[in-house]
Amino acid sequence: MTKEKTPKPIENLEEVENALTTAERFFEANSKMITMIFGVIVVIALLFLATHRFYSLPREAKAKEQIFAAEQYFEKDSFNIALNGDGNFPGFVDIINDYGRTTAGKLARYYAGISNLHLGKYKEAISYLEDFKTDDLLLGPVSIGATGDAYSELGNKEKAVKLYMKAAELNPNAFTSPVYYLKAGNLYESLGTKDKALEAYKVIKEKYADSEQGRTIDKYIARLTAN
Repeated sequence: MTKEKTPKPIENLEEVENALTTAERFFEANSKMITMIFGVIVVIALLFLATHRFYSLPREAKAKEQIFAAEQYFEKDSFNIALNGDGNFPGFVDIINDYGRTTAGKLARYYAGISNLHLGKYKEAISYLEDFKTDDLLLGPVSIGATGDAYSELGNKEKAVKLYMKAAELNPNAFTSPVYYLKAGNLYESLGTKDKALEAYKVIKEKYADSEQGRTIDKYIARLTAN
C-alpha cells in the first residue's frame, strides 16, 4: 500500500515577506533618487541618439563626399595632389585632420600611408599606416605589408620581414598571402636565414600553387636546395 504524498509546506515564507517589505521600503525612501538616475539614463540615451543622427551621420556623409576627389587622384597615381588637395577639394591630410574619426577619415590614413610610400617618404608612410586599423580582409594585410615595404626601404630588414610574415598570415587568402610570403622569403635570403626563406617558399608551393607567385616558386626553392 503506497503512502500518500503530502505537499511540502512553503519554507521561509516569513523571510520572503520580510525581504519584499524591505525592498518596498527602500524604493519608497529612495524614490526620488531612483527616478533621477533613471531620468539621467534616459537623457544620456537621447543625447547619444541625437548626436549620432544630427552630428555623426552628417559628418560621415560629408567626409565620404570630400574624400572622393582625393581617391580619384590616388587612382591616377597623382599622390602629391591626393595627399594635399588640388585647391578645390581637400587631400587625405585635410580629411584626416577634419574628419579623422569618420569611416572616410580612417580610410584616408591608409591612402595617405600608401601615397607617402610611393613618394619615398617612408617615415611618414609608417606613421599613417601604423595608425590605420581595419577589419577588412584584404586591406588589413596590404596595410601591414606596405608598412613592411617602408621599413625595408629604410634599411630595417628585420622589422620588415616580421611585418611581411604577419601580413602573409593575417586572413590567409590567395591574393595577398603568397605576395608577402615571397617578399618575406626574399628578405630572409638577403639576411642569410635561408632555412626560413625556404619555409616561406614552401608555404606558397603547398597552399598557393595556383597563384602568380606559386607558378614560379619552384625556381626559388631549387636555388636554395641546390646550394
